[in-house]
Amino acid sequence: MATISSGEVSGKSYIAFFDLDGTIINAVSGTELAKGAWKRGLMKWQDLIEAIYLSLVYKFGLKDPLIIVNQMTGWVKGLPEETFEKLCFDIYNEVLLPSLYSKAGPEINMHKEKGAKVVILSSSLTPICEAIAAHLGIDDFLCSELETVDGILTGFPAGELCFGEEKLTRLRDYCEKNNSTPEEAWYYGDADSDLPALGIVGFPVCVNPERKLAKIARKNRWKIYRWT
Repeated sequence: MATISSGEVSGKSYIAFFDLDGTIINAVSGTELAKGAWKRGLMKWQDLIEAIYLSLVYKFGLKDPLIIVNQMTGWVKGLPEETFEKLCFDIYNEVLLPSLYSKAGPEINMHKEKGAKVVILSSSLTPICEAIAAHLGIDDFLCSELETVDGILTGFPAGELCFGEEKLTRLRDYCEKNNSTPEEAWYYGDADSDLPALGIVGFPVCVNPERKLAKIARKNRWKIYRWT
């Protein structure tokens, strides 16, 4: 792992990437959106059962996580885009904003004060990432989007969900477009699915890591933060 002392790498500003769920916030935004949709009558009971099932399958590693994540967007099929955006706004204010880790803001500001560009890199959806980025003064966000046809959600993602290997692809592309390299970048993540991104950056940081990730982090001497 590389070392850093001044906030600059090779005389240039750098990029600090942050995952969202479990890293900046102590919540899973997709789960909270589904719960909020059910309470508001926007989700069928069959879809709720499916969401619970997929969450358990994901938790216990019984299926390819990328397949599960793609299936989790199915419940939004038929919702008007405006209705979904209103749901995102409500859940952000009611649940996600209060769940911000107290040390996330100061950590982000530390990088900004050192001249870094700070970016959310998350599988979470655009309205959520945009709201968190605006609240914390984050410069940019790379996230997942949902497909719409004539203002109605189809239940499918628009392009690849920003998860696993796709995070690595977007991180590389973003560094290249901003005249930087992954070796100069930081990445903060909490889950096993963050390993592709954590493994390529010069400065990996694990926030409240899952068991497998914690073991790998200790082996590679990556930074481990315990945030509350």
